[in-house]
Amino acid sequence: MEAFKTVIWIVNIMSSLAVIVLVLLQHGKGADAGATFGSGSGSAQGVFGSGGNANFLSRSTAIAATIFFATCIAMGYIYSNTTRHGLDFSDVKQSQPAKQTVPANTNAAPAAPTPQPQQSK
Repeated sequence: MEAFKTVIWIVNIMSSLAVIVLVLLQHGKGADAGATFGSGSGSAQGVFGSGGNANFLSRSTAIAATIFFATCIAMGYIYSNTTRHGLDFSDVKQSQPAKQTVPANTNAAPAAPTPQPQQSK
């Protein structure tokens, strides 16, 4: 089960990074129309098909976002149905008992002198 959780974590992180990169690669509608790939022969149509790069990037972003949300839901389900939450140190064995040290209190006020019995003359 731990290996499955690790795989979910890795897929989640990779898909989140993919969403970030794909969103940053996209341009706004009409911004720099044709500036990146140009309108000459063999530009965006050769790489991304006749739809251009907008459809390719938006579909890739949708797929990465779907994977990201699915892994988030899977992690929420897995961790809400586990009995162990947080760190569990109940199995830890110590080789030696811990040494208790009392720090010297250097800032403390000096103790009051103890009264001496009075001597009679």
